[in-house]
Amino acid sequence: MAIKRWIILWVCIMALPAVLLTACKQQTAKKEVAAEKKQTYTCSMHPQVVRDAPGACPICGMDLVPFDKNNISASLTLGEDQIALANITIVMADSGSIGGYKYLAGRLVTDPAQTAFVSSRVAGRIDVLNVRETGVQVRKGQPLYSIYSEELAALQQEYLLAVAQVKQFPGDAKFEQIEKAARQKLLLYDQTDAQLQHLVQTQKSAPLITYYAPVSGTVSALSVTQGQYVPAGGDIMKLESYQELWVEADVYPSEAGSIRPGQEVKVMIPGWEAQAQSMTIQFINPALQPGSQLLQVRGTIANAGSQWQPGLQATILLPVKKTAAGLRLPVDAVIRNGKDAHVWIETGKGVFEPRPVKTGMENADMIEITEGVDAGEQVVVTGAYLLYSEYVLKKGAHPTGAHKHG
Repeated sequence: MAIKRWIILWVCIMALPAVLLTACKQQTAKKEVAAEKKQTYTCSMHPQVVRDAPGACPICGMDLVPFDKNNISASLTLGEDQIALANITIVMADSGSIGGYKYLAGRLVTDPAQTAFVSSRVAGRIDVLNVRETGVQVRKGQPLYSIYSEELAALQQEYLLAVAQVKQFPGDAKFEQIEKAARQKLLLYDQTDAQLQHLVQTQKSAPLITYYAPVSGTVSALSVTQGQYVPAGGDIMKLESYQELWVEADVYPSEAGSIRPGQEVKVMIPGWEAQAQSMTIQFINPALQPGSQLLQVRGTIANAGSQWQPGLQATILLPVKKTAAGLRLPVDAVIRNGKDAHVWIETGKGVFEPRPVKTGMENADMIEITEGVDAGEQVVVTGAYLLYSEYVLKKGAHPTGAHKHG
């Protein structure tokens, strides 16, 4: 009997490690299942942000949205109602040439060369301000303001004394040099020859001096009010001429190769489409704009009568050289973020798969596809951005991050 109990005890001891190992495996499996069921969250704009709890995106501040991190499928499946709601349309990739014009979104900007800053030549009080609001047009030579300056009055008295000395001692080189120096000081303070001649004739200093517009233009900024004291060099106003305007446009570095300084293009202003303007590309910025992946191109157009204002949108029509026949798609089919490009292929009924592509020449309507799509494949045109957003929300990743075209 004792031997039997001893045998049973020995069997239990030998089986104990196996029982413990099985229990550990079951516990580990439960933890893995729990981890798989744990909800994760991402940013719809920055899918690289993944969190285990709701919150805000540390990059853009948008609320994080839930997604299924275990869904590793590279495609999206939509029902007929979803397809209709997203307005998804399909075209078949085909071959053809591309030519005509490519449209660049631009804007009208003030030409700095047509801008003049008016500043005070002397310290004093603005006794009379002839222009008291922005938007007023002034002509060259028009009185802008009168300033009371004791410093200027002292310089005028010095000049009158020097003139009197020259008259008293004609031919004296020393007094002539003093008179020229005193005259030059007043000229540097923006006094005109006519004002100096009037000063000599009246023999009276005038501490209240009027200053005139150096150029014609529109008052775009006014920095003083009547009665205000200003230091020497203090800002008074800014005058801008709109007889010529800059046209600026942003392009991707990959597009800059088709643009060159001296190239002739057309510019259309919305609302004045019938008055397309000819323009020469004058400048291509060699550096990317801060915080973007864009280059800036620029030219100048005439603006007779100032019919257009800075800030208006403009469209630049860039001539596109006709290409040889190749694979092409509508421009709206390609989604670009500055770093790469992709399209959406319908691989089955209601099944859509992202596909990275490389692009070539394009115009306002069509774009050349050099790699990534085969002729005859069904490509999404309208609704492609909605598929992109849906993919990010469901999978928390960029559509082309986990897919390669074989």
